[in-house]
Amino acid sequence: MGALPTPVPSGLTEPFWAAAARGVLALQRCARCRRFVHFPEYRCPFCHGTRLAFEEVDPRGVVAAVTVVHRALLPGAEPPYALAWAELAVQSGLRFFAAVESGGARVAVGDPVEVGFRPLPDSGMLPVLRAVP
Repeated sequence: MGALPTPVPSGLTEPFWAAAARGVLALQRCARCRRFVHFPEYRCPFCHGTRLAFEEVDPRGVVAAVTVVHRALLPGAEPPYALAWAELAVQSGLRFFAAVESGGARVAVGDPVEVGFRPLPDSGMLPVLRAVP
């Protein structure tokens, strides 16, 4: 992929992007039910608790769904490229969505991946899914 737009953090997502800038995957965790929540929310979708804090999580998981994009949807995206949902090992059903940075290798449902970070030209880091050998 080429030069992609730089994400613009909001008050809700700023802790996620600050962790990403350090090369760390941090997701919200509900203080009430202890479940991780992604994408960021103001209220836990499981128990409706309102105390959600970002915590570092294990970036490993497996591909749950993958698709190859043949027409660019974003400026700077050079097709073809793969997008995938990965179910993270830290919690059953917890999924993370990102482009697959595979170095030309294909990934399939069930393949091991981990969330990594790709530097952006302007600043910051973009989360990507990387195949694990």
